[in-house]
Amino acid sequence: MTILGAAIIGCGAIAPLHAKAIAAQSGGQLLAAVDIDVAKAAVFGEEYGCGALTDYKELLNRSDIDIVHLCTPHDLHAQMAVDLLQAGKHVLTEKPMAVDLPSAQRMLKAAEHSKGQLGIVFQNRYNEPSIKIKETIESGVLGPLVCMKGVVTWYRSPEYYKESNWRGKWTSEGGGVLINQTIHTLDLLQWFGGEISSVQGSVSTDVLDGVIEVEDTAHACINFRNKVRGLFYGSNAYLVNSPVELEIVFEQGTLLLRRDCLYLWKDGRETLLSEPGVSGIQGKSYWGTGHQRLIHDFYDHVREGRPFWIDGSEGLKTLELIAGIYSSSGIEKKTHPWQTAPSN
Repeated sequence: MTILGAAIIGCGAIAPLHAKAIAAQSGGQLLAAVDIDVAKAAVFGEEYGCGALTDYKELLNRSDIDIVHLCTPHDLHAQMAVDLLQAGKHVLTEKPMAVDLPSAQRMLKAAEHSKGQLGIVFQNRYNEPSIKIKETIESGVLGPLVCMKGVVTWYRSPEYYKESNWRGKWTSEGGGVLINQTIHTLDLLQWFGGEISSVQGSVSTDVLDGVIEVEDTAHACINFRNKVRGLFYGSNAYLVNSPVELEIVFEQGTLLLRRDCLYLWKDGRETLLSEPGVSGIQGKSYWGTGHQRLIHDFYDHVREGRPFWIDGSEGLKTLELIAGIYSSSGIEKKTHPWQTAPSN
């Protein structure tokens, strides 16, 4: 088996999940960790047995680095990805792929002209309930899809934003709860529903006004071209991180995700279809457990020369949905990076 050399840029909270996923497969080896914080890079490198760097551009000409994981603040994704793709590297970036649509388009263009692939980390597509929902939609076993709703109620304290100066700002985070915490649920809704025809939503800062520039709460009505309607609500104003709730309604039954368990409601009866298994994957439970599966799948696609299915165009769809919510909220009149809403 071909061993793919890897590097991680950004040694923050999400980076250990990537490092552990690389180590958990026989076909990848972490060779370098990069962070502008010298001490943080050194500690990370020592813990995961790899070299430590402070400048990601040192990776560009290294022939032993095949795949680079971007675990940096949002506003750094685009330029790093473009540089790495132009150098022929494969890039796997954490969400969001960029803070605005023009930057995302630059990434897509770079990927089109690169020998490397661009992958986006939407790991919740690999969760068992998500897979079962998608299969049910495509099989038609419960009849046509009618409507959906997604609810995310989490907690982010003022200290969460104060400890990292890039969070809570339009220019560096690209938004608030929409683009950071609830983006995975919005991605699932658009993945399940298909092409979007219109979006109407609103955002507000309910409890963190004066702490952040961006929103901590949002809701939206999403209309799809197939006449399916999706409702969404997300907030960081709760006091706990509740499990994500999904309801997927078909003509002949309903799928419900509650506390990470998937249920089927049909003919007046509720049946458990899947429940969380025991996982050795570390990290916050509400992130889902799909990181390792996604990362291993990306490596398999790269090794076999197959296009990865969650690519830049998939990442762009979710950014367009978020842009539509902001735009319909009148946010384009404020100081934020969004330039374009989804086309109807």
